[in-house]
Amino acid sequence: MKTLQFLVIGKNQEILETLKRIIENNEGWKAEIQSDEAASYDYIKEKQIDIVLLSSGLEEQFEKDIKIFCENLEKETKVIDHYGGGSGLLKNEVYSLFPNLQG
Repeated sequence: MKTLQFLVIGKNQEILETLKRIIENNEGWKAEIQSDEAASYDYIKEKQIDIVLLSSGLEEQFEKDIKIFCENLEKETKVIDHYGGGSGLLKNEVYSLFPNLQG
């Protein structure tokens, strides 16, 4: 099974920690959390990130900018806008980007 590396970016620490726990409840899924928008760019450049998960509290301009940034990377990093809806919705969002992961 492919391991997926997530970077979850948001402003609410409790929500970030919950999303990390939900993500890591899936076999092969690993997550780091980040609340510093500026530091997110360097982290994405330096690490192998498959999915950037945008959570609550982020400025609209940052969300637009980080999407453009990820699209222009040489590596393929996907972005998901995730503002709730539970673990089932999150899985569906991931599987829509990586349909080959569905068993």
